[in-house]
Amino acid sequence: MTAVSSEAGTVDLEVRRFVPAPPQQVFRAWTDPAALKRWWGPAGVQCVAAEIDLQPGGRYRIANALPSGDILWIHGVFERVDPPTLLVYSWHTGEADQSFAEDTHMPAEQVSVRFTPSGDGTDLTIEHKRIPSETMRDDHQSGWAGCLDGLIDFLAA
Repeated sequence: MTAVSSEAGTVDLEVRRFVPAPPQQVFRAWTDPAALKRWWGPAGVQCVAAEIDLQPGGRYRIANALPSGDILWIHGVFERVDPPTLLVYSWHTGEADQSFAEDTHMPAEQVSVRFTPSGDGTDLTIEHKRIPSETMRDDHQSGWAGCLDGLIDFLAA
């Protein structure tokens, strides 16, 4: 994890991980709703719904069932889609199904995911930008680590 200062009042996070699968396979696992539901989420969190319109301007949303029983929705819009090397998308969260609604009272967080070939696998780099606080950045870092553990386990199966 690398913490970096960002725009006024926000922080950035960078997470890197080697994934022992080719970029095409990792990209597909990241962007296919059925596959995403099988690995997304840190320990104790289950992805119960995923919708992806994989094109610039297309929307996505992911429903995470938390250990408390609450559902946390992650949703946003794809800004760049360059298979199988890059995804850039906005990131909003909420506890209710927001039907792809954008939260306009604050700037969206932004996530960039780079899939770089490396030997027999993929160097995965996640840049999560415009996070509102250091506490939320630390939560995201833990969440991304758990997601990537799940991704690696899914691809190994």
